[in-house]
Amino acid sequence: MKEISKNPNLCVTLHRQNAHLHRVNSAFASVASLDLRTFRSPLNTKILITGANGQLGRSLQKISSRYSESMFYFTDIDTLDICDKRQLSDFIYSNDISYILNCAAYTAVDKAEDDRECCMRINRDAVRNIGQVASERGVKVVHISTDYVFDGTATHPYREEDQTNPQSFYGQSKLEGEIALQQVCPDAVIIRTSWLYSEYGANFVKTMLRLGNEQTALKVVCDQTGSPTYAEDLAAAMMAMVEHNPFVPGIYHFANEGVCSWYDFAVKIMDLAGLNCRVYPIQTQEYPTRAIRPAYSVLDKEKIKSVYNLSIPRWEESLEKCLKLLPNQICNIT
Repeated sequence: MKEISKNPNLCVTLHRQNAHLHRVNSAFASVASLDLRTFRSPLNTKILITGANGQLGRSLQKISSRYSESMFYFTDIDTLDICDKRQLSDFIYSNDISYILNCAAYTAVDKAEDDRECCMRINRDAVRNIGQVASERGVKVVHISTDYVFDGTATHPYREEDQTNPQSFYGQSKLEGEIALQQVCPDAVIIRTSWLYSEYGANFVKTMLRLGNEQTALKVVCDQTGSPTYAEDLAAAMMAMVEHNPFVPGIYHFANEGVCSWYDFAVKIMDLAGLNCRVYPIQTQEYPTRAIRPAYSVLDKEKIKSVYNLSIPRWEESLEKCLKLLPNQICNIT
């Protein structure tokens, strides 16, 4: 010790090393006090995406490169059957999943009226599986629901706490999925959205573009009002929730800003795409469907904007962005 005291530089070095060791030991002590089932390194977030081949799943694939510190597992029925609880549990355990973004759903609204067993198995039972496994493993869940849980008779934008009253079997199945998830995994996030579209798969925007190229006139219902949602905007919102600290569970509403009817939506599509196709307004009764649609399904988004500090684009802005990404043969926009 006498020799060490004669070397002031060595004393300083040893002091710094001891201080560093103290900080390291303190850090280990802090980690040791955490519940290891729920502890996740912020630099190694592993995210499971179900329904990855759908509009929202493919939009999440598109933006995933922005999140280089996260590892994504994109799955669909061919790689992970969420109706099989054991398979789901094994996948989550073996891959040490931190978050589940559930984009899988039965969305054939009219077909659901007759295909009830399959619809309920995917929209309720599989969601319960996700919630149970997530709760057991300490995994956070973001689940997508729908405006169809409401009956469409409101005179103001629907808030999260407003009374639900689905008028279609699809809407009923999605509501039962919400209830099942909250029962087994109360820390989950549920996002209700509306009128989803994207550059992927089949949706209203792409149908209008196809018909607008084939016909000179169309009839579209004008007495159903809501807010279109660009899937990429919803995908970005989901990732913002994953990154937000703290992760705040509950039910939230998300759609693009602004309100329109299906007729207004169609007119804007033709206008932005530069298509010479006239759109005429009709009443819902002139276009009967197997399932009842809500006449009014505008969603109040103040909660999600406030809690997660989100800025949401207007639907016209996002529609133009989407149209610019579509092939030239179905869209003339420049």
